[in-house]
Amino acid sequence: MKKSLEQRIEEAIREEISIAPYDPEWPNLYENQAVFLRGKLPQSVVIKIEHFGSTAVPGLAAKPVIDVLVQVSSLEETRQQVVPILEAEGYDYFWRTDVSPAYAWFIKRDSKGKRTHHIHMVAADSKLWERLYFRDYLRKFPEEAKRYAELKRSLAEKYPDDRIAYTEGKAEYVIAITERAKRHYGAA
Repeated sequence: MKKSLEQRIEEAIREEISIAPYDPEWPNLYENQAVFLRGKLPQSVVIKIEHFGSTAVPGLAAKPVIDVLVQVSSLEETRQQVVPILEAEGYDYFWRTDVSPAYAWFIKRDSKGKRTHHIHMVAADSKLWERLYFRDYLRKFPEEAKRYAELKRSLAEKYPDDRIAYTEGKAEYVIAITERAKRHYGAA
């Protein structure tokens, strides 16, 4: 029996949150995924691919899920051309309308159903691109990355199966560091 969108969303936001020590294999997992996406998806749609999120920061503890940010030429073309390809490969697909602007989000899972990758497909003007400032700042300032790891561990303990509360708990910190990073890199 096929699950409704509401059931799929509820299951996705209730999956367990666990923070793992940094794994030096994470950059390779990102690169393998980027190679797969470049080879499998229409080149006219995929413009740029970046590794972002905590797994992109050497030494940072993280949920062991590789975050991939993909700039696409058109979200409509993504819906028409990319969604069928990735769904056929077993990826979960969600059209994220809880943020602005909306974007296509895919979850890749391993053979046991555990998340391995999040693929965020966005337009060039998406606010998600600002997360690269956050990533680069944490890469440059390891002490800040340690503070972020502590926050994530405490939130994972407090909200072990509530991804919304976990994410909201990080939001103020992420926004503050992103703004600091933008000033640091002369982008603000």
